[in-house]
Parts: sequence; C-alpha cells; structure tokens
Amino acid sequence: MAQDTISMAVIARIHTDFPTKFGVPRQSGLVEALEATVVFEPEYRIPEAVRGLEEFSHIWLIWQFSQSRGWSPTVRPPRLGGNRRLGVFATRSPFRPNPIGLSSVRLTGIERHPTLGPVLHVAGADLVDGTPILDIKPYIPYGDCHPDAAGGFTDRTARQVLEVVLEEPWRSLVPPQRLDALTGVLAQDPRPSYQHDSSRVYGLGFAGLDVRFTVDEGVLTVVEILPEGERGGEK
Repeated sequence: MAQDTISMAVIARIHTDFPTKFGVPRQSGLVEALEATVVFEPEYRIPEAVRGLEEFSHIWLIWQFSQSRGWSPTVRPPRLGGNRRLGVFATRSPFRPNPIGLSSVRLTGIERHPTLGPVLHVAGADLVDGTPILDIKPYIPYGDCHPDAAGGFTDRTARQVLEVVLEEPWRSLVPPQRLDALTGVLAQDPRPSYQHDSSRVYGLGFAGLDVRFTVDEGVLTVVEILPEGERGGEK
C-alpha cells in the first residue's frame, strides 16, 4: 500500500542571530531578549494576509527542522542526559516522521516594508537563521494555555541557569543591543547535557561573533570573542 504524502509550501523564513543549531535555546520563550524577523516569501507578501494579527501579543510559528534528516521511533532527550530513550512522540526531538516544529513567540511589531511586504518582528524564538516557516497562527490564551497541564519528564528534570561572566575586553565587542540576548543564551547552558569537562572551550556562533567559553561549577566564563569566520574550529 502506497504511503499517503502531502506537500507544504514554505510561506516565510525567519532571520535570527544563530548560524547553527549550537546555542539555540531548547524551547521558545526562554530568552525573551532574542529578536528575530519573519520575512514572507514573495507569493505571500500580501498585507491583507496579516490584517488583524497586530491585535495579538503572541503567535505560533509552525516550521520545518531543515537541518535534521530521517526519523527514529525512539530518541535520547538531552534533558535526560542523553542516556535514556523515550518514544519520539513523547519528545520534541527533530528526528520525526514529519520534521515539523512548533514555537510560541512574542509578536513585537509588524513592519510595512516597501519591498518585503509585511515583516513580523518577534521575540524569544528558538530557531536557526533561515528556518522555513510553514504556517503562522495567533496564540489564543483561553485555549492555548493550560496552567494545570502535566509536563511529563520535563517536570522531573531541573533546568540549570548558569552565572555568566563576560568581562572586558570581550564585553565591549558585543553590540549593546545584543548583550542581553547573548548573556541570556549563555545562561541557558548551550552545552550538551552529558558534557561536564571544565577545561573544554566551547564555541558559539551568535550575531556574527565567535564566542568562546568554559563552564565550571555553574559559572560560564567567556574567554574570547572574535568575528565569526576569522578562526575555524570544531564547536
């Protein structure tokens, strides 16, 4: 029996400060200082298509895991240390039969661009730069928010927030409008949860910068910042 398939149009792409997946917050809304823009594809740059959207404070982005390939019935959630397997449908892993993601973001404004049409300005996105957007829907508080919801294994795993040490001369290399976003991203601990080597230097691409840091005893220390691409190296 042939497998049923459908095709979906890419309606927009999001533009963020993350060139790769490393460092992207594990969920949307964790770092509200992160700013991004959603630019519609030419066919959908129609002002009437977003009429009334400005009345909503938050929106849902339905998007494609464009950097993941293939699916697995079980996965190792990072929050469980990468050792315990769960069913893919009990997680938000990208390794799904249909690689679709869902993110709730704050809508900070709608720009009426002369050539790009309506451009959405959003905050708190957890997406790599250029991620394809498949749909946009308004967030409805009475239906989308469930204060008594159970969070499964996420209720039993503590989310550690690191202390971030970002001193001169590195601090002055970060554009002031990106400083809160960068420190917020670093505080979320970008490392894989199973890595705890205090001597290891990690590299994070962010807003055109290569940010190098170490982590020891709950403190993340930035040890170097260079323009991205000035020096190669494995992240």
